[in-house]
Amino acid sequence: MTFAFASLLASTGGCLPNSFLIVPMRTHRGLVETTLVRGAFLAPKIALIDVDGILVNAESPSLLSDGEHPVSLLLEKLDHARADSNVKAVILRINSPGGTVGASELMYNEIVHFRKTTGKPVIAMMMDVAASGGYYIASACDEILSLESTVTGSIGVIMQLFDVTGTMSKLGVKSNAIKSGDHKASGSPFETLSAADRAIFQGIIDDMYGRFVGVVAEGRPKLDEARVRELADGRVYTAHQALELGLIDRIATMRETIDIVKERIGDTHARVISYQRPHGYAANYYANAGRSTGNVSMIHIDTPSWLRSGARFMYLWSP
Repeated sequence: MTFAFASLLASTGGCLPNSFLIVPMRTHRGLVETTLVRGAFLAPKIALIDVDGILVNAESPSLLSDGEHPVSLLLEKLDHARADSNVKAVILRINSPGGTVGASELMYNEIVHFRKTTGKPVIAMMMDVAASGGYYIASACDEILSLESTVTGSIGVIMQLFDVTGTMSKLGVKSNAIKSGDHKASGSPFETLSAADRAIFQGIIDDMYGRFVGVVAEGRPKLDEARVRELADGRVYTAHQALELGLIDRIATMRETIDIVKERIGDTHARVISYQRPHGYAANYYANAGRSTGNVSMIHIDTPSWLRSGARFMYLWSP
């Protein structure tokens, strides 16, 4: 313990606080229910489930822990709400610019499955940002609400590639790739993107974009696919613009949202609860999907962790 603490001090270069608060923790590492808004005795519950940050199908490491796996954590919380017959509805509070296509799709599917198998309504409540993949998962909900200051939309797909061949040429460095086919190294930063490679990636992007448009059209019955495509040019919208265009259903505060959901389940005395983690562990089949692989390139570029493992297809708003 002493050695580990000393190592921590050394690794942080003395930047730690002058004092530490040591709090006893439960040995049980699963989610623990916490009451946020008290209600009548034995009143039904509304589960408040947060989805925030970049959506990735991997653990998101933090300074002092391995971090959480966003997809796994969402499923674990939904499973708690599913198992509790006293939970009558879920508020999905979203604060995310989106993330990878895979993570967005997995989270969307789990929300749809929860609604179909439980019959419990799921209401999306957008906070600061619920764009791209954040809007994708909101489309799985029964109703979409947002704050007056929310930024949403950014319906579309992006794949960011880098070309460092010019820099390498100036440095007198050349990359030699031994590959099994002409397109095996497509998208490599060490090769200039050919017209054929661009066409291949554009086809994949178009297919994923079509899926995104279909999801929005399915979740927004008043918008047909043609109208969604008109709105889905990648731009973001304010809450008032999104309401006028039919991308959301209402503008409301958090308190108003809770009251709306209470009215929906027919009990104004319902309690609002959340699920908190006393300590991390693997709870379901998403938890061990793998950590972000890190930067394997010889050239270091200070980019976000979700981008360091190479090119990815993203439902992401990243201005």
